[in-house]
Amino acid sequence: MRIEEAIPFPYEFGIKKAALVLIDMQRDFIEPGGFGETLGNDVTLLEAIVPATKAALQAWREAGGLVVHTREAHKPDLSDCPPAKRNRGNPALRIGDEGPMGRILVAGEPGNQIIDALAPVEGEIVIDKPGKGAFYATGLHELLQARGITHLLFGGVTTEVCVQTSMREANDRGYDCLLLEDCTESYFPAFKEATLDMVRAQGGIVGWTAPSRALLAALRGGQ
Repeated sequence: MRIEEAIPFPYEFGIKKAALVLIDMQRDFIEPGGFGETLGNDVTLLEAIVPATKAALQAWREAGGLVVHTREAHKPDLSDCPPAKRNRGNPALRIGDEGPMGRILVAGEPGNQIIDALAPVEGEIVIDKPGKGAFYATGLHELLQARGITHLLFGGVTTEVCVQTSMREANDRGYDCLLLEDCTESYFPAFKEATLDMVRAQGGIVGWTAPSRALLAALRGGQ
């Protein structure tokens, strides 16, 4: 298949060797009352990408592609959450504290779950990651290698933090990566735009970007 609108040039992939990776589309980041809002952010910015992401996910599933979901999640005892992460900034609540949707960013808590609109289905990979990148302290690379995956298409939040970190990790491991422009967002729109520019700069130093409509067109056409 070929995504003609991709920047800096068309992106080619085979559906059986590609995975759609949705980063941290969790209640804690996207819904009111979650960790994102306790940091003083406007979560409606992130909510706005849900329809496009849902459409891309559904089309990808119908095409038979592999789906990977990630959650930023820590053990209940926070042994995998270093003080340098937990104590950063001046939030109203910190990782591990009790919030409106349970303990913040703790595995198994209600707020740590992926939002209903994008909930995983049977057969999809779900990765709990203690860091910003999807490959750090997880078995994601090994799972992808076992399936012969060479290309990764990304969506999720936030663009400049967990999404970009995961893309750079993937690039270092040899994957050809594309970021779906309207399936990712930041609490700071300027940060998203800067990340898109960084990803596709210098001939695609990190990867490609494209609107989700271009992916849908490629999937419909089987190009």
